[in-house]
Amino acid sequence: MDPIERSASRYSTKNITRISLLSIIAFLLMYVEFPLAFIAPPFIKIDLSDMPALIGGFAMGPIVGVTIEFIKCLLTLFVRGTTTGGIGELSNFIIGAVFVATSAIFYRRHKTYKGAVAGLLLGVFGMTAIATMSNYFVVFPLYAKIMPMDAIIQMGAAITSRVDSLWSLMVYCIVPFNLVKGCIVSIATLMIYKKVSHLLHR
Repeated sequence: MDPIERSASRYSTKNITRISLLSIIAFLLMYVEFPLAFIAPPFIKIDLSDMPALIGGFAMGPIVGVTIEFIKCLLTLFVRGTTTGGIGELSNFIIGAVFVATSAIFYRRHKTYKGAVAGLLLGVFGMTAIATMSNYFVVFPLYAKIMPMDAIIQMGAAITSRVDSLWSLMVYCIVPFNLVKGCIVSIATLMIYKKVSHLLHR
């Protein structure tokens, strides 16, 4: 199948319906969020909204997974609004896209349970690295316009005394938060994917 035929197949009417459904589920899952107060400041919350994109990426390819991430973030921007001029949503998309694309590309080449696990682990590490950099250079400096940076750092220091700067906040709070979040989302994906994958391949 040549690239044009593959693209047409990927975005057939049936697959567009699936992508739309998974995108809406991902968007709704963003409302089901909770903090990991033992790791990170309470305003940083975990959700499972990357899971539908991972499922779509495993079933229909990494481009579809990234498309679901994009639609989810676009819906969030329009429905929930933004306090960061769209930068936070852009960062969320980039982080999610790295997670999904890395995992789905690896799984596409190794379509076994071990391949899925390995792909998800690679995705978690890639996501964590990108999240750390984007939070350090972009997102937290923007939050500092709403809340003083010292107050943000103090929230991290309340969790561990090793936090005394923005970078140490990244190392001791943001990195472990994203590793834990990635593992939770990965486990949920592994549990659900096999139960629904046959519906996405029909």
